[in-house]
Amino acid sequence: MVEITSHSGSETENINEQFADNPLTDPKHDRLGYAAFARHLADSICKMNFPEGFVIAIYGPWGFGKSTLLNFLVHYLKDKPENEQPIIVPFNPWLFTGDEDITRRFVNQLQISLSQLKAVPQGFRKRIADFVKAVSEIPVPYAQAGKAVVKLFDNKEKDISELKEDLEETLEDKHPRIVVAIDEIDRLNSDDIMQLFRLLKAIPNFDNVVYVLAFNQEVIHKIISETQNIPGDVYLEKIIQATFKLPLPDKTLLRRLLFEKLNIIFADTPKQIFDTTHWSNIYSQGLDYFINTPRDIVRLTNMLTVTYPVVQGEVNPADIVAIESLRVFRPEIYDIIHKNPQFFAGYINTQDSSIPTVDELKYFHNSWLAQIKDEDKQPIKRLLMRLFPKLEAVYCKTYYDAKHESIWRKYLRICSLETFANYFRLTLTEGKFSDIEMKAVLTLACDPKAFGDKLIELANQQHPDGITQIRAFLEQLEDYTETAIPLNCIATIVQAFFDVGDHLLRSEDQLDGIFDLGTEIRVERIIAQLLRRLNEQERFETLKHAMSNSNAVSTIVSEITTLIQEQGKYRMEDCSSPEEWFLSREHLKELEEIALQRLQAVMQHSSLLDVAKLLEKLYFWQSLTEEEVKQSIQKVIDINNEELGSSTNNS
Repeated sequence: MVEITSHSGSETENINEQFADNPLTDPKHDRLGYAAFARHLADSICKMNFPEGFVIAIYGPWGFGKSTLLNFLVHYLKDKPENEQPIIVPFNPWLFTGDEDITRRFVNQLQISLSQLKAVPQGFRKRIADFVKAVSEIPVPYAQAGKAVVKLFDNKEKDISELKEDLEETLEDKHPRIVVAIDEIDRLNSDDIMQLFRLLKAIPNFDNVVYVLAFNQEVIHKIISETQNIPGDVYLEKIIQATFKLPLPDKTLLRRLLFEKLNIIFADTPKQIFDTTHWSNIYSQGLDYFINTPRDIVRLTNMLTVTYPVVQGEVNPADIVAIESLRVFRPEIYDIIHKNPQFFAGYINTQDSSIPTVDELKYFHNSWLAQIKDEDKQPIKRLLMRLFPKLEAVYCKTYYDAKHESIWRKYLRICSLETFANYFRLTLTEGKFSDIEMKAVLTLACDPKAFGDKLIELANQQHPDGITQIRAFLEQLEDYTETAIPLNCIATIVQAFFDVGDHLLRSEDQLDGIFDLGTEIRVERIIAQLLRRLNEQERFETLKHAMSNSNAVSTIVSEITTLIQEQGKYRMEDCSSPEEWFLSREHLKELEEIALQRLQAVMQHSSLLDVAKLLEKLYFWQSLTEEEVKQSIQKVIDINNEELGSSTNNS
């Protein structure tokens, strides 16, 4: 279990060495059991006998600690007695920049390493550089270097075999063993990788040279097979004599390393808000699934190092670790949670119509969960149930009430709606909705109320550039209207737009110039795209039902105006042919009458300003003349005056 404890300066210093995503250099900080292997390998390299050069490879995926192991090996080699200590040439080709080819980079590094050792003759340094240059140009793995003639760095030409014999005579008993450590080969481009292997194939002909390589085996095999048309393992067999594959790091050691780092980050956190049982459930039932390599630990703890200080004292430590784990390892799930607080935080209150019902929760969560990888489903589901008890109503039929909400709030849990936002203080809102997010929202499409509530929620959220999220959502929704939305949900979506359409029109979304498309137009386009999938009679019935039960007068007027313009009823130019009409003229006339009835009903309960806006729409529609508009406005003014006079007399 993790406890919030303090550390001495020396302990903190040791652990801090691992906070950057850099390999360790000192074996005393080893947490993964690599130091012992590195020490034994160093002993073997110094004692082993081999007729010519020798190549050792250390395989492992990215983040498994290959570079750390290589650094430990170099540490133990340098720690050997002077008479046993080899010449060590560290070479990380990925860190070198410039236009020089990899051979020149290697030679430069070799000469730098040798020049630091006074015991190595100058002639040896020059001759080995010439030899490296010469043999690196020989194709491998099948070509032999015996009779090739090449131009050396000093522009002299020499037979390779002659150069090798000359060099070996000079080297005999006059230099110690050379160990060349080459790291991060898999980060190079394919041309540099193949040139490096040509170099390695040639130089082992050199007595007393050991190469230790560290790379991702799968990456290198793929590049070799694509560029050489040779299986990667077959190619490397001609170059590498001994291989060691790093196993998956031991979970016990990884947990120890993670907990040490978390103790540092949360050292000043009050113990009274840390529940050991809650943390145990969070870790064992979800978080542990994501921690598989040292790099996983570095990524998570580095993120917490940045995000926790700004919310310290306002969040629960176990919950912030869990939600930041999702940010780092499964960002698409993190975004769904961030953008849908009502579907995660709080409790189910059947008396509050704004809170999703159990059925709505079930549709929503089953939808996005179905889109993630199968191996992720259970760990993520278990983790989210621990973070958000509301989900237990969906999967376990367990319900919580307001009493539990007060406890969650007391302990600063993310499942409390009052503290939920604290966990996302350092979150940049993305403008684009992911496919998982879009489909999660569309799970509500067959329930007009739930879908309408979601539309209003998006209208209340701010987009990064200042407009509302509803506008961004509607723009992307057009990509889903043709096939993603089931036919049986079309009527409910249309109904939802007519129910809440006017609430989606926000001042933040006002048109930016004459070419901009506003929310009204996007709603019209979506309704049209969906209804085009139905036959004409079904379109009419859907619109008739939606308008008859709607008070969204702006949406009603916009829809009718668009249909009228299509038929050219008042402006015959640019109209389409009757065969292309969205509705028949008879059906359109019936919808016009329904729309007028809804407008008249709404005007009786509207303010003067709202009535003026509605009458303006009717005038544009040409259902009212200019004189009728003036008379209607005057009538509203007279009614308002009468009500004001009556109120004054009563007082």
